Amino acid sequence: MHAAASIDASPVNALNLQLVGAAEWPSHCRKLSPGSQALAAAQGFKAQAGRILLLHGQDGALSGAVLGLGDKPSPMQLGGAAAHLPSGAWRIGALPAGMDATQATLAWALGAYHFDRYKARPRPLACLSPPDGTDNAEVHRLAEAVYLARDLVNTPAGDMGPAALQTAAEGVASRFGAQCTSVIGEDLLRQGFPLIHAVGRAAHEPPRLVHLHWGDLPGAPHICLVGKGVTFDTGGLNMKTGPGMAIMKKDMGGAAHALALAQLIMAANLPVRLSVLLPIAENAISGPAMRPGDVIISRNGSSIEITNTDAEGRLILADALVK
Repeated sequence: MHAAASIDASPVNALNLQLVGAAEWPSHCRKLSPGSQALAAAQGFKAQAGRILLLHGQDGALSGAVLGLGDKPSPMQLGGAAAHLPSGAWRIGALPAGMDATQATLAWALGAYHFDRYKARPRPLACLSPPDGTDNAEVHRLAEAVYLARDLVNTPAGDMGPAALQTAAEGVASRFGAQCTSVIGEDLLRQGFPLIHAVGRAAHEPPRLVHLHWGDLPGAPHICLVGKGVTFDTGGLNMKTGPGMAIMKKDMGGAAHALALAQLIMAANLPVRLSVLLPIAENAISGPAMRPGDVIISRNGSSIEITNTDAEGRLILADALVK
């Protein structure tokens, strides 16, 4: 899904969402209808942080809601509201003093995230009309970058192997006119990336180093992002236990975050020169797998003895960091 789906600048028949702290709740409660007061009392609602009280008219129809902010109001509490409010359009009656409109809207967008590649959202989104003062462009840039990282990490390794992660990087590069090149398989040895090759040589899909470059403004600061892209980590011959291996699709989270941050920088058109290096491999087990006791000469000439094949991340990053 896209972050914009949870934000609607011109909603029709939007319901009012009241943001109330615990200290303000007693006086605020007295302004509600007797029925709403009775419902709040029955549910023990006292504007605790994250609690939601749905409000109903005399006809029983939904008429609005109260979001509790507790003792320490924070714009990030809007994230919980996005996930738990009924579907439909919502607007915030008034932000508490000092609460930033952009941060509140961003929290809503992040809370509305749903990974729907394999299973559709169970119900339609609750959509927010951004409060006055919201920088909508900033909200969309930030939320889309976060969504990208979450989507990449949430995708199982069967669909997010080295080639798929490379394709994702190429897609971001193409969107913003960045250069994107890759060194794949045996070319890693020929071009001096032996550690990346060693980690990924046992997998069905060959390892690779993806290099994205954007921006050519003379004199601009040069920012380099390097992200670990182990698309699945069995532990190699030092195999992980079942529970330890169960969540290893997330071992490419460093690459996902580097790519997401790169997207954010390019979308904001910041005055920088940007380089992104993504060493990508699957740490699998087969005949060519690296072994404990192997000694590999790294890109910078250091001799590295492999004492544990589950130390794959530091190996691929070591080659990328001397690019």
